[in-house]
Amino acid sequence: MAQTTLADLDRAVPDCRACPRLVAWREEVARVKRAAFRDWDYWGRPVPGFGPPDAALGVVGLAPAAHGANRTGRMFTGDRSGDVLYAAMHAVGLATRPTATHTGDGLELIGTRITAPVKCAPPANKPTPAERDTCRPWLERELTLLRPTLRAVVVLGAFGWQALLPILGAVWEVPVPRPKFGHGVHHTLPARDGGPPLRLFGCYHVSQQNTFTGRLTPAMLEDVLAAARDAAGIQG
Repeated sequence: MAQTTLADLDRAVPDCRACPRLVAWREEVARVKRAAFRDWDYWGRPVPGFGPPDAALGVVGLAPAAHGANRTGRMFTGDRSGDVLYAAMHAVGLATRPTATHTGDGLELIGTRITAPVKCAPPANKPTPAERDTCRPWLERELTLLRPTLRAVVVLGAFGWQALLPILGAVWEVPVPRPKFGHGVHHTLPARDGGPPLRLFGCYHVSQQNTFTGRLTPAMLEDVLAAARDAAGIQG
């Protein structure tokens, strides 16, 4: 039976065992651990979205990090990618704290929900197309439940962009051919259901490969988040 609230959805996501390769990997990582986190009791399950159920802005990543969200049980929490993302979100008024270390750290998001098209940590941070498609119903349901309030989405990286656009097409008009991913791209998608349009923003992923090389700087990330915040009508 379809979940009727985001709270129900978030409780259901961690029980998923649909992708054997991802189940084996996430549980192996949780068992073997990283030396720096040997005292941690790893989450080791699918990671639900994070943020209020009436969010006006969505942030869509790729998948949980093996020793980040797969360890802590919260999106972008406990790894360097999350350090960059939450610092930028705090700087533009979308998070109450600039850091995310664990689920009890007091961090709250302001009008924003973070999610991913793949809920389990994948080997080498690379889910297969089949795993992406198997996980798709979770994101579809999440966006359906967010529909009454969702006004803008920031997509971090090309994988999330490619995974999200087919889902958005059920409610909003996605141009044909589909818009290409790029940092700073912005599209307004009219609604098919008579509701408000969706403002779609592209942003390079906050991976270490991008942030360490300067391909994505804090200022670049803050610029996209601030534009999306304004488009969503959130007071920063």
